[in-house]
Amino acid sequence: MIDIKDPQAIEEKSMAIIKEELGELFCPPEEEAVIKRVVHATADLEFARLITIAPGAVKKAVSSLKKGANVVTDVSMVKAGVNKRILSFLGAEVKTYIGDQDVALAAKEKGITRSMMAMRKAVRDKDNRIFLIGNAPTALFELINLLRAGQAELDLIIGTPVGFVGAREAKEELAKSKFPYITVKGRKGGSPVAAAALNAILYLIQGQWS
Repeated sequence: MIDIKDPQAIEEKSMAIIKEELGELFCPPEEEAVIKRVVHATADLEFARLITIAPGAVKKAVSSLKKGANVVTDVSMVKAGVNKRILSFLGAEVKTYIGDQDVALAAKEKGITRSMMAMRKAVRDKDNRIFLIGNAPTALFELINLLRAGQAELDLIIGTPVGFVGAREAKEELAKSKFPYITVKGRKGGSPVAAAALNAILYLIQGQWS
């Protein structure tokens, strides 16, 4: 019987259960870490078969984050779930632009969503190299379009918007791209998934310090 007042014991027991129930994943260890962290965050074993990761994407993100790359999220809920302590140690920060007044005004003027305008603003800062889209399909579509137009250069897109309208299509578009990505098939996803995927990468880096 574990001590339910001990967070570390709870996490260790949870991971042991996940390992037992998932079995062998047959993927690189860094990708396995991402999958298990998402399963842990959602208590949904189905994510093990829904998550797709571009070859080398996790390793590229590790290298980028070690150089102090900033992280951008589409909404504050994703930002809230990111491990800021490790990011701070790396000399990086996590940013969200959707609430900025200039973003709201420009979006209204151009007749686009604030999520789209936030992506346009975010890519102007060349230190913003890791993007987490956990909520807004329009943000993911816009980010892909900016990359294809040569208006952005990123080291990882974690694209996991959730919902019935546009979410599946946006993620399919990301999976067809040549950009480094982590995404989820179908309608499932959400802010906790995006944050958990990044935290798995941050924990990999933390483990390298030990």
